[in-house]
Amino acid sequence: MTKTFKVFAALLTYPTAEIQEAIDDFLPILEAEALIAASDRKQLKNLITEYRERDLLDLQERYVLLFDRTRSLSLHLFEHVHGESRDRGQAMVDLKSMYEDSGLLLDTTELPDFLPLFLEYLSILPRDKALELLSEPAHVIAAIRERLVKRDSSYAAVLDALGSLAGPADEKVTAAILQEPDDDPEDLAALDAAWEAEQVEFGPGSAGEGGDGCPQVSGMMDALNEARNSGPLKSQMPKSGITTNEGGRS
Repeated sequence: MTKTFKVFAALLTYPTAEIQEAIDDFLPILEAEALIAASDRKQLKNLITEYRERDLLDLQERYVLLFDRTRSLSLHLFEHVHGESRDRGQAMVDLKSMYEDSGLLLDTTELPDFLPLFLEYLSILPRDKALELLSEPAHVIAAIRERLVKRDSSYAAVLDALGSLAGPADEKVTAAILQEPDDDPEDLAALDAAWEAEQVEFGPGSAGEGGDGCPQVSGMMDALNEARNSGPLKSQMPKSGITTNEGGRS
């Protein structure tokens, strides 16, 4: 297990008392595994310090404002490549099945493409395979990072470290994502209109006319399917919105 990915997953999850209590363990884990550079670990200290010193309600309010009420900062990977279109549906179903086949049973209302869930999945893969899969959404990671930097958010350090591990992002794809409106979370009317504009459908046959789906998502799913077919994966993961099944799918 690569605990570095679990640390990133926790830092990008809605703040809880459990995470706040464990925060002092995060830097020692990152230092012990040395998967990310010392400079990246240093940048993460600001966010970790905030977790240690700020009131939990303040941390939660900030998180909701950033990631739940700002669509351009959504931590749902497929959201940035084709929004709520029907193309997203089958990819979601496939990703959920992949988690379950690897022994990860979702007991959360979060969608499968939620970045912290994806990072939990990567944490149980062989490290080289995990890094290969992380490179697939590199363009999404780069776009979210840039928008967080513009907001002078300490969360940018997490995306920065993930970007270093993911490797170079496709600049054209990243630029295309950044051309989308960077919405204002204080404009509630505009936010509601944006989220209600299209409804996503999950299940077989929801990949759009002709069934071709989104090429960016398809590329990511092709890489994930290779990992899925390489053999069973086992995990002993603590409570984090995911349960494990040592025998695979139940």
